[in-house]
Amino acid sequence: MVPALRKAFNEAFSTDRYEAFLRDLHSLHPGAIEFRIAETPVFVPKEFALMLSDTCERMIDLILEPDFSTWTERSIPAADRVAGKEGHPQLLVFDFGVCRNAAGGLEPQLIEMQGFPSLYGFQVYYPDLLRRHFTIPENFSQYLGGFDRESYLAEFRQVILGGLPPENVILLELKPNEQKTRIDFYCTQDYLGIQPVCLTELIQEGKKLYYIHAGTGKRTEIRRIYNRVIFDELHASGRDAGGARGSVDIRHALDVEWVPHPNWFYRISKYTLPFIRHPYVPQTFFLNEIKQPPEDLENYVLKPLFSFAGQGVVIDVTPSDLEKVGDPANWILQRKVRYAELIPTPDIPAKVEIRMMYLWKDEDPRPRLAINLARLSKGKMIGVRYNKDREWVGGSVCYFEKS
Repeated sequence: MVPALRKAFNEAFSTDRYEAFLRDLHSLHPGAIEFRIAETPVFVPKEFALMLSDTCERMIDLILEPDFSTWTERSIPAADRVAGKEGHPQLLVFDFGVCRNAAGGLEPQLIEMQGFPSLYGFQVYYPDLLRRHFTIPENFSQYLGGFDRESYLAEFRQVILGGLPPENVILLELKPNEQKTRIDFYCTQDYLGIQPVCLTELIQEGKKLYYIHAGTGKRTEIRRIYNRVIFDELHASGRDAGGARGSVDIRHALDVEWVPHPNWFYRISKYTLPFIRHPYVPQTFFLNEIKQPPEDLENYVLKPLFSFAGQGVVIDVTPSDLEKVGDPANWILQRKVRYAELIPTPDIPAKVEIRMMYLWKDEDPRPRLAINLARLSKGKMIGVRYNKDREWVGGSVCYFEKS
């Protein structure tokens, strides 16, 4: 996206440098990174960064509408609704594809939005290390919204801990040490001092929760939960919201603060897209509200509302695909986004998706843009499972030109 920097990076790249970088990257927590790390970062100029941030801010305006909770009530499956005060989502992200517009220039198109955390810890560690092995200009940064490394980590700590001692805050996940994103859990523990805890390890007494602290071996009260549990994955594992027979049911009213509350996973999601009208947001419709399918159906994507990581998505939609849907109220039809083949690589160019990541302190009126990640692809969809046996694809980061 910045031609001079792209040319310089590609010319200086070597497999030896990349492999040395990977060895260094894996050395902190050996064996914890299962997903592929792309060979290159993405360089983003100021003009494109402004398009991204302006679009995100319009989405936040929507979330702040007084009726937003009413609009999104139906998004929360009855079986997955969690009790307790929702507050606002302390972490939320927006995913954009980098696309060509009619004039041949580049523009962002919103793919998805999530009231749920992403790799907020790993995206500090990984880009810092990338700078040790490759030349990254000083006027480009992974941080946004006026943050630098020190101020970002301070804000991240405040958002997650909420002023509590780290031992009273946990990162909650199902089998955290087996998750493909566990490197982020470990980085978060390194930066904040909070322990990843499995859902099955929670101890309940009345409405209070406890866990066994790995450092002290003592039973310790949980007062705040950094939530990484995704109900889709929970159900796919054959468990219910209790995690396992006889374990704590997190849907019940508990004396804990949620960061963010699990209901935000549904409120800010694919469900929200049909309510948005914006030039950088592709037209999206609830399937049950479509009286006549579009004549150019090949230009749309069919997506289930309640799925994760691209599962169940139909890229090349046919009328028979629509007829097969038994619960059209839980599906959306979204105008297809044509990713630009953007980044030159040794074989074919790579496509780019950018995730803009926000932090929202409990006392603040609006969230604040903080950091980002990128994903490179050469397949029909972004994600590791769709780009097997390819190079110059995988997890990455954007270095944004500073204002």
